[in-house]
Amino acid sequence: METTNFIGELIGTFMLILLGAGVNANTTLNKTYGQNSGWIVTATGWGFAVAMAVFVAQKFGSEGAHLNPAVTVALAVHSGDFTNAGSFILAQFIGAFLGATTVWLMYLPHWAATEDQGAKLGIFCTGPAIKHTLGNMLSEIIGTFALIVGVMAIYAEATSGLKPFLVGVLVWSIGLSLGGTTGYAINPARDLGPRLAHAILPIAGKGGNNWSYAWLPVVAPLIGAVLGGLFMLLFGL
Repeated sequence: METTNFIGELIGTFMLILLGAGVNANTTLNKTYGQNSGWIVTATGWGFAVAMAVFVAQKFGSEGAHLNPAVTVALAVHSGDFTNAGSFILAQFIGAFLGATTVWLMYLPHWAATEDQGAKLGIFCTGPAIKHTLGNMLSEIIGTFALIVGVMAIYAEATSGLKPFLVGVLVWSIGLSLGGTTGYAINPARDLGPRLAHAILPIAGKGGNNWSYAWLPVVAPLIGAVLGGLFMLLFGL
């Protein structure tokens, strides 16, 4: 089968969610060896997940390895070229859904062993530590802005072999520094794709999907992405 940007984005985003939501499950679900490992383990797992996902996306045909509609939109705004944006974003959402489905299968007996419905939802998608619409919006906008500026700087300055590692370090840093308010979605596909998987899959003992909040980790990262792309243009970068 031929590797393409679409395949690269799909498989790369699959890997991102498999390892990212996977660390959420490992630190959250009852009777796992990683239960209650804490925020540092979670943020580290997501950082490593991003680095590995970038390598995988590139290997399967997506040299840019966006893995995130916010990155795709920011780069399109920056370049003025939206030609591939739709196909990239579709691939990212499919990959995120499939990655979340695989995490459910990976931890299959642990869902029934875990009573906390909110904790189970939190494995798949984000939610606010304090529900405050403006504050939550600002958190996701600022976090995504930091992601976009960091990614564009890395891809402009770093040697190719270091780029995936440095993007992983960037996401690790965002998680440690900015992630405690909303869980740092900073990626519409990362949040909505697994949230849809949670809604559809027969997860033992699951609750609701918090649809009243679901729009925010989609809209706010896109705003942050546009601002990040325009910010780089402002400086001619």
